[in-house]
Amino acid sequence: MRYKKSSKSNKLRCEICANYCKIADDKFGKCNQFKNVNGEMIDIGYGIISAVNVDPIEKKPLARFLPGTMTYSLGGFGCNMGCLHCQNYSISHEYNEFSPSIKMTAETIVENAINHNCKSISWTYNEPTIHLPFNKKVSLLGRQNNLKIIYVSNGYMSNESIDEILTFVDAFNIDLKAMSQEFYKKICKADLDVVLNNIERIYNVGKHIEITNLLINNKNDSVEEITALVKFIAENLSTDVPIHFSRAFPYYKMNDIGPTNVDSLFKAEEIAKDFGMKYVYLGNI
Repeated sequence: MRYKKSSKSNKLRCEICANYCKIADDKFGKCNQFKNVNGEMIDIGYGIISAVNVDPIEKKPLARFLPGTMTYSLGGFGCNMGCLHCQNYSISHEYNEFSPSIKMTAETIVENAINHNCKSISWTYNEPTIHLPFNKKVSLLGRQNNLKIIYVSNGYMSNESIDEILTFVDAFNIDLKAMSQEFYKKICKADLDVVLNNIERIYNVGKHIEITNLLINNKNDSVEEITALVKFIAENLSTDVPIHFSRAFPYYKMNDIGPTNVDSLFKAEEIAKDFGMKYVYLGNI
């Protein structure tokens, strides 16, 4: 397990994600998946699946990676962010022993993917980073059976875990939520700079990457905000990187927002194309 023991207390420093939680005995980290039990880190979600489906890969969304193929999609519980607008909060923040779930082995997952004629396994629905020990085991077995591995992620990996993840993941869709540190701090309880740095690392090692930006009325949909996001991708990655602008709906702790104005998505598309972005997609419209 990826953690360090404190020499001054009974707390454990988790190194799975960028929160670097310091977990006291009999307590959980922010993701509610790792627990300090008598000075040892226990992964309570190991092998527990909240949802599993056979999807078109375009649904992840990945538009330029294995197009036209099916992917075996699965995820667990928990998250390492605290987004007030979470679109999957029922599995990201509401897990308990009574939550609907199944336990699956690595062998079963890979066998199912092959039997359903999938070309890949997608770790999605909740944040895959917090299930690194299990999804790495499954992914390595999948790669031995000629399956590609996909992470649909918020990009909030620790320095230690992203090094590991890059050894077995073939393609990423990263949810870049905004280009405002204030948005990340107040609405997502996270640090924008960590996400931007990880996006650049993924791109610079030659992995396939696509970016999703969920637009929210009056929160991250201004011309200035969208321009900054597109400029970052164009100048720090490439105009060949696909970008998906998606529509948000009132949910979880942001029930006061309305469905994203469709005009905002078309404006985002226009801005992206003005920057020379070659692949721009609109979702949830």
